[in-house]
Amino acid sequence: MDNASAPSQAPHRAGFACFVGRPNAGKSTLTNALVGTKVAITSNRPQTTRHTVRGIVHRPDAQLVLVDTPGLHKPRTLLGERLNDVVRTTWAEVDVIGFCLPADQKLGPGDRFIAGELAAIKKTPKIAIVTKTDLVDSKTLAEQLIAIHQLGEELGIKWAEIVPVSAVGDKQVSLLADLIAPMLPESPPLYPEGDLTDEPEQVMVAELIREAALEGVRDELPHSIAVVVEEMLPREDRPKDKPLLDIHANVYIERPSQKGIIIGPKGARLKEVGMKSRKHIEALLGTPVYLDLHVKVAKDWQRDPKQLRKLGF
Repeated sequence: MDNASAPSQAPHRAGFACFVGRPNAGKSTLTNALVGTKVAITSNRPQTTRHTVRGIVHRPDAQLVLVDTPGLHKPRTLLGERLNDVVRTTWAEVDVIGFCLPADQKLGPGDRFIAGELAAIKKTPKIAIVTKTDLVDSKTLAEQLIAIHQLGEELGIKWAEIVPVSAVGDKQVSLLADLIAPMLPESPPLYPEGDLTDEPEQVMVAELIREAALEGVRDELPHSIAVVVEEMLPREDRPKDKPLLDIHANVYIERPSQKGIIIGPKGARLKEVGMKSRKHIEALLGTPVYLDLHVKVAKDWQRDPKQLRKLGF
């Protein structure tokens, strides 16, 4: 839209917002719904987001950069502590904080723990976002809205807004963007129009593979999978109109006993992981991909600082 034709030109705004909440509170799904593309990885198992994946919402009047933090939780391992540090530094650097609370779960100690941390951050406006409203009736939703209002009063948090949304049913998602936009500072766009995320492509590709690897391993801990993309290279000698990208990636697990679970009978699971993630990677990069996956054991990597660094934490 040409600026000259827009009536009463309001200044363009741009800034950062982050969604916080217990693991599995619907933060990544909401990020994807706002951006309109699969950016943050979503899995119906808690604790899958490890990187601060930024989704970018482009609007004529504003650009909203979403920083998707890992779920804050009481840490049990070194990895857990690092994740919590990431969350706190993120909160200190954003313009708006959205606190995600699922409509289908009563407020619990985890929510209070986070709200207590939020209460200590005075200047940043905070929006309470009630997610997954498609799963409850209106009475349950009303009770949740009242409970959240009371939680704010108790802890001295002044909610800028309390908004119910359903990212899955696409209810009120654009309203949420309308509410956040005026809270951002006046600024030209921070990213070019076409950008959806500033995560390096390799990290996003690794996340998509990791998400596919998590799908079927219901009982294994999601934390015991890490993916490192070793290289991404265009295949040589390909005609211009038929490019192919070679991606070599390693799926790391903690114990040899987990290897069979990931690979599956006669390699069937790993093949499935490859097919699934390749589809998403091709959609993300817009080019055909040859994906070469290997499963490796990195013993107890979650507790070993050297391994954590190697795997990007």
